Amino acid sequence: MVIGNLTRDPEIKTTPTGQTVASFSVATNYIWTDQSGQKHDKVEFHNIVAWRRLAEICGQYLKRGSKIYLEGKMQTRNWVGQDGVKRYRMEIIAENMIMLDRAGAGSAMSRPAEIPMPSEPVIDIEEAANMGDSNMNEEEIRVENIPF
Repeated sequence: MVIGNLTRDPEIKTTPTGQTVASFSVATNYIWTDQSGQKHDKVEFHNIVAWRRLAEICGQYLKRGSKIYLEGKMQTRNWVGQDGVKRYRMEIIAENMIMLDRAGAGSAMSRPAEIPMPSEPVIDIEEAANMGDSNMNEEEIRVENIPF
């Protein structure tokens, strides 16, 4: 489990078999105070790989700076570089992701849809009286008087 911010936009690729894969990096901060009262801050960078539908979602909604919660499994990948040296890369293979950015924080997808508030009461007292509803009061119902 990792909570952090993207350090770069996700890079989206398609494998020869047609599977979508996204790769990006997430930075996490660890802040602590030592015995002398001195504050310390350490940043860790995590390589993330997402596959299939999750990769598509990451490519569509995430960008550099996005705050996310990730669940996944750690995996070490190795290969031989062009220089003949064996290389290793630790990655988190994402299995679940939750976007943590606050609504309205600048991202178009995180803004709530604007729902127009009615300027008139939802219930028209005169219309209800004409329909034979005798339980309605003659008072005007105002939106600002509704407690919720």
